[in-house]
Amino acid sequence: MFLRSIAIAACCALLTTAGLAQTGDSKPILSPPATAEVSLNGKQITIHYNSPRIKGRKVGVEVASYGQVWRTGANPATTLITTTNLKIGTLEVPAGTYTIYTLPKSDQWQLIINKQTGQWGTDYSESMDLGRTPMQGKTLPASQENMSIGFEQTKGGSTELHVKWATTDEYVHVQAE
Repeated sequence: MFLRSIAIAACCALLTTAGLAQTGDSKPILSPPATAEVSLNGKQITIHYNSPRIKGRKVGVEVASYGQVWRTGANPATTLITTTNLKIGTLEVPAGTYTIYTLPKSDQWQLIINKQTGQWGTDYSESMDLGRTPMQGKTLPASQENMSIGFEQTKGGSTELHVKWATTDEYVHVQAE
C-alpha cells in the first residue's frame, strides 16, 4: 500500500509538471514584462512594467482613457526604482521605490509618482501620491503597437522619460540630484 501511494504521488507530480510546462509554452503572454534602465552620474534608475498591445483599440478612449488615472502598463503596477534623488519634471523624488501612474488627457498628460508599491496595477490610492508633474507630448510618425517606457536624450545627470504608444509620445525631463 505504501509503495502504491508513492507511485501515485510520483505520477501526479510528473503530470502536473508536464501540464505546467505545456501551458507556459503554448500561450504567449499578452502584455510581456519589460524593463527600462538608465544610469545618471553612475546611479541606476530602473522601471519594471508590462507592455500592453493596442490590438485595434484607441488610446485615450478604449485604453488609457482620458481623464482617468492609468497604470501606465498592464498587470502589476509599474515600478520605479532609483538609487539617487531625482527631479522628475517639477517633482522632487528621493531615492527609493515607487509606482508610476499617468493621467492621460487629450491636451496634456500628467506623470504620477506614488509611494504605494507591490500592488496590482489598478489598485491606485491617490492619498499615497508623492506628487504629479505635467508631461510634454509629441506625435510619433508611425503608430507603435507595443506600449513602451524608455529613457532618451541621456547626458551625464539628465535624461527624458518617455511613454510611447500608438502615435503618442509623452515625456518628462529627469535630473539626478
